[in-house]
Amino acid sequence: MTPSPSPWWDADRHADRRPFLVARGRIKAALRHWFAGHDFTEVEAGILQVSPGNETHLHAFATAAVTIDGRRAPLFLHTSPEFAAKKLIAAGETRIVDFARVFRNRERGPLHHPEFTMVEWYRVGEPYEQLMDDCAELLRLACAAAGRDRLVWRDASCDPALEPERLTLAEAFRRHADMDLLATVGAAGETDREALAAQASRAGVRVSGDDGWADIFSKVLVDRIEPRLGFGRATILCEYPVSEAALARPKPGDPRVAERFELYACGVELANAFGELTDPVEQRRRFEAAMAEKQRVYGETYPIDEDLLDALALMPPTAGIALGFERLVMLASGARHIEDVVWTPVPDVFR
Repeated sequence: MTPSPSPWWDADRHADRRPFLVARGRIKAALRHWFAGHDFTEVEAGILQVSPGNETHLHAFATAAVTIDGRRAPLFLHTSPEFAAKKLIAAGETRIVDFARVFRNRERGPLHHPEFTMVEWYRVGEPYEQLMDDCAELLRLACAAAGRDRLVWRDASCDPALEPERLTLAEAFRRHADMDLLATVGAAGETDREALAAQASRAGVRVSGDDGWADIFSKVLVDRIEPRLGFGRATILCEYPVSEAALARPKPGDPRVAERFELYACGVELANAFGELTDPVEQRRRFEAAMAEKQRVYGETYPIDEDLLDALALMPPTAGIALGFERLVMLASGARHIEDVVWTPVPDVFR
């Protein structure tokens, strides 16, 4: 039997982790300085929310408020500050950032921790491509703050001085899986499960009978594409099929795809960005579809935040992005495990 590692508060283990934790502080200070210098207002979204988010495969921690008379009202620890941030934008904020503590259940491993920091920022009236430029700057800044010239994860490295490659999902499927992704997406964003299944099977990706289009898409992405992104230089994977971008607006001129991108370095996803959807009717439809799928797969759903839908009707065009701060610190400092850059890890009850 493999012996359990010493606890994080063991003096020797803490001494091993401390250089990464010090780097964390330097990187956080550098990012805060950058945002302040670019006229962002730092905000602090409330952690307790009526809805933790409405994505199919996102899992929350539940709690309850207890009134004076003993009535219990369900609440959740937020999985992102997004819903609160959008309400602030509806209220009139135009350029905001939150270094938010967020919580996600069913997640623990070298790249996942149930409590972590998400750096989330929004630009009102600016194109979502501006967020791509922000990402490139922040990668360089993080490495400089850590005193290193490369992002590193296991045996891979990435030079932040090089401009990230911009790669669409259609190009990535063609390059890495020899698949024509958009041939399985209709003009209004509808998807053809059988067509994608046939292509995936020819590419050697195992497809189960109960896999939907989204399941097959995810298998190809995880198995064939993500492990090949961000080597040598960062990759910006963009123009997701609209069905895989529940909070993003369709791309002008091609409603099959959405204004969504993800940032990768060394095969690790670092950030997820949207040209934000502000149509409350369409957003409700997407939330309801996601919750129906969540019920089918996991047997549970989360409430829809009605205040958010009301706020969307007041939101101006906005671009927003969420970046996993611990993952950035890991790659910039050379840490091997996410818990090396978390000051006090959550007790390990996930085994």
